[in-house]
Amino acid sequence: MEIDVTTLDAAQAGKATLPEAYFGVRPRPDIMARVVHWQLAKRRAGTHKTKGMGEVQGTTKKPFRQKGTGSARQGSLRAPQFRTGGVVHGPVVRDHGYSLNKKVRRLGLISALSQKARDGKLIVLDSVAGVSKTSELNGKLKKLGWGKTLVVDHVVDEGFARASRNIIGIDVLPVVGANVYDILHHDVLVITRAGLEGLTARLDGKPVAASAAVAGEAA
Repeated sequence: MEIDVTTLDAAQAGKATLPEAYFGVRPRPDIMARVVHWQLAKRRAGTHKTKGMGEVQGTTKKPFRQKGTGSARQGSLRAPQFRTGGVVHGPVVRDHGYSLNKKVRRLGLISALSQKARDGKLIVLDSVAGVSKTSELNGKLKKLGWGKTLVVDHVVDEGFARASRNIIGIDVLPVVGANVYDILHHDVLVITRAGLEGLTARLDGKPVAASAAVAGEAA
């Protein structure tokens, strides 16, 4: 499928071919939901923690004798029914991540790309090089009217990354960091020519060079 290529100055720069196998399939909302859930689970810190009965401070002595007091038998003041006692079945430090089949992750990424293409929210950009000023880039983006935008480049240009860092609503990722959550989280997906080639190579199973400037979470 053919798509127009634009520049940051809103000028036409020819056409690009989007592989039907990656940008023209029927989107699978169920698969995208599974991948997003997997990504968000991996991002959870899992550092929540409460103290159990054996961890709270207090005496281990039996509060009173077993029988003859008229009260319910008690074995420890650390028991959860007491004010200073431990928490029953409270959260502990753990990893919330789980494994997800690589084929499912790949299909989720293809579905997200196809969804953006189907909605007309996919833009192919000629290049992002040559822009290093935040004010200059902000003016160009306002003229383009993209809104909340995710820019995917083969290797993130340092000047462009620096210029876009303080602009609200625009994020930049290298090809190796393109993922389902960030694609669906943004209104517009912008892919450079180099990024399109790298993304196609990644989906083809070929090695793609990583960017040291901006690291993303590969799906």
